[in-house]
Amino acid sequence: MCRAVRFTATAETHDVSACHCSMCRRWSGGVLLFQDVIGAPEFEGRDNIGVYKSSEWGERGFCKTCGSSLYWKVAGKDHYTLAAGCFDDASQLRFATEIYIEDKPAYYDFSNDTLKQTGAEAMAAYTGDVVIGEGVKS
Repeated sequence: MCRAVRFTATAETHDVSACHCSMCRRWSGGVLLFQDVIGAPEFEGRDNIGVYKSSEWGERGFCKTCGSSLYWKVAGKDHYTLAAGCFDDASQLRFATEIYIEDKPAYYDFSNDTLKQTGAEAMAAYTGDVVIGEGVKS
């Protein structure tokens, strides 16, 4: 928002996902819309990035100047999801996936036809674990 942090990143697609988990809803003030990127983004203004370890497997980056949500990443890996609202040009983005669908509150729905994943399915994809039944196994 304040441009104290800028980034350049590469993505395989123009797909945007929505996370319905309670942590993302608290962090963003609503559903978190994000785009997966390949590897670590190149950050300008890195000194302005605060990092909050929100779980044993995830970290959240935010601007220390204005508080904007910047990214969620897998702890210890260069697997980043960037907040879609941070992009200067979002004209090519396409809403494609909803994750943690079991946590979505009843007070909102999206009309888009999206792939819907459970939290276990999404975390397995992000961490490289295998989903077995209703749990995640490394």
